[in-house]
Amino acid sequence: MLLKTTIQHIADELKLTPATVSRALNNHPRISAETKKLVNETAVRLNYRRNRIASSLRTGKSHTIGVIIPSARINFFGSVVHGIETIASEYGYHTLIYQSEETTELEMQAIEAFLGARVDGILASLAKQDTDFSHYTDLKKKNVPLVLFDRSNDSLNIPSVVIDDYKGGYYATEHLIKQGYKRIAHLAGPQRFQTFQNRLQGYKDALRAYNYKQDESLIYMGDISIEKGKKAADYFLALPEPPDAVFAVEDFSALGLIKRYKEREIKIPEQVGIIGFANEDFDEHISPTLSSIDQQTVQMGREAFSMLLALIEGDKSQVNIKSKIILEPIPYYRESSVRVNQKTTTTETLLEEADNF
Repeated sequence: MLLKTTIQHIADELKLTPATVSRALNNHPRISAETKKLVNETAVRLNYRRNRIASSLRTGKSHTIGVIIPSARINFFGSVVHGIETIASEYGYHTLIYQSEETTELEMQAIEAFLGARVDGILASLAKQDTDFSHYTDLKKKNVPLVLFDRSNDSLNIPSVVIDDYKGGYYATEHLIKQGYKRIAHLAGPQRFQTFQNRLQGYKDALRAYNYKQDESLIYMGDISIEKGKKAADYFLALPEPPDAVFAVEDFSALGLIKRYKEREIKIPEQVGIIGFANEDFDEHISPTLSSIDQQTVQMGREAFSMLLALIEGDKSQVNIKSKIILEPIPYYRESSVRVNQKTTTTETLLEEADNF
């Protein structure tokens, strides 16, 4: 019968102590890269299989984190997860993914599953349905490392990584103004989320900065879905004086707007300009191509994991309970909002303008 390879076998093979081998396998920073490489190559050659449960019981750490996302169908969250997993693997961590499907009930199930799996920490983006956040505040009380990303709520005092939603909303609205649109509407998201509050405020302040009249009838309090985008278009078209441009709170809503306007034979961008938020993959593959605000998804994932790791390792000098990382939004202006003979603003031209400022 073949004997199972143990850390002792690897240590004997390399003339190292079992403690050194264990640290190398766990990517301990005090072990040199050369030793880590040698140990891992030997582990593969000897067909070593780590018993993660036993390791967890010995060290008190599972080297596993839980990640709660609203939906894997939205490319934005898949891209954030990619950023998380890329850096997590560098530190020897595995990730467990759970979709909330935008419901509080599934969020609570995810948390129970993660706690049962003895994860070292949890990353989460709040579900649309959330009105009661006690399942997250309970994690704080239990001292479970927790970081929110993208959708957060400042009142919870939970560390978070977000895009500068206010600046993104301002950029989007300012772009429509500079393209010559005169009556600019906003399809807003659920205002219980700080994310959508800030995008709305950016929209309002951009209008104010350019002396545009504030008209509450041009703000449609909707949701983040294609269907809500269609309903918003119906609402705007029924107004006595319909808007000639719309800033949608995210790209699926913007897609719904485009679909309905095209059904009603409204020309985009000639008769109505549209810009979204998120820079989803489909933006470049629809007609017209969709202008949007990029949220630096991969960087968001990397920053969220780094913040969580600091909490797991107890590095209070880097992260405190009120810490927040705010990333810069990057505009991508495409066919849906750029009028003929108007200057096209791209990332490159923005950088040039910044250099000349």
